[in-house]
Amino acid sequence: MEIRIMKLVVALIAGFICIFPAVGFASPSASAPPEGMVHIPGGTYPMGSHKSLLELDPVDLFNTDRHALGPENPAHNVELEPYYIDMYEVTHGSYMKFVEATNAKKPRFWDDPDFNSPNQPVVGVAWKRAQSYCKWKGGRLPTEAEWEKASRGKRSINYPWGNETPDSTRLNYNEELKKTVAVGSYETGKSDYGVYDLAGNVAEWTYDWHQAEFYIFSSKANPVGPEKGQYKVIRGGNWRNDAQDVNMVYRNATIPSIRKKTLGFRCAQSAGATAPNEYPTPH
Repeated sequence: MEIRIMKLVVALIAGFICIFPAVGFASPSASAPPEGMVHIPGGTYPMGSHKSLLELDPVDLFNTDRHALGPENPAHNVELEPYYIDMYEVTHGSYMKFVEATNAKKPRFWDDPDFNSPNQPVVGVAWKRAQSYCKWKGGRLPTEAEWEKASRGKRSINYPWGNETPDSTRLNYNEELKKTVAVGSYETGKSDYGVYDLAGNVAEWTYDWHQAEFYIFSSKANPVGPEKGQYKVIRGGNWRNDAQDVNMVYRNATIPSIRKKTLGFRCAQSAGATAPNEYPTPH
């Protein structure tokens, strides 16, 4: 009799676990971010400048000149799946491991003493090679929308830290130091999610092709730029830029083959149902 009761109890517990697997039985490490990355929760957030479509001059809506359109206009809501993003820009030291493991070509400025300390962000990497590095690490370049959310946090702000005017205690900008600095040097400049150097130091590659009017027609969920184009979107400003160009919503773009001492990158990974190195489907 006791054996039958025990078997019944075991069966009931097993059934309970199958029906309610997340109630008290989730692995404590299931939501732990990969090493060196920060978890960004999914949800809806406002992307772009503070101007709505109704506030824009109709004459400028299809003007491809970036200074006339923004092109960070109009402000619009975007829904993203959860993801992870690097806490820091990819460093020279980390990229060196990639070069050694894959026999990849060394980036431009590899031997420049102003830019090749192990903890400085790697520079001189073209878009395709940056994406290859992220894939090698099990991830991918962030989309433009993912990059902005990591910078914006949960607030309507101008800079990753808030609305306070940029200064040398928060970021490396305005040619004050004439070069990059070690990643994570500005504790007061990090975003609400704890992501460093999203303003200044180096501008960063994103996955998206650039289109000036993209914000008008983009998908509401998991937006990705057009399927093809001439320029890739870069974000964040760099050590040469002034306060306007390190603004959190500021968009810039360049040819994907370019290798500059002002341009680096960081990686992301999908954290929802999408595979870590794949992009969620726009819709």
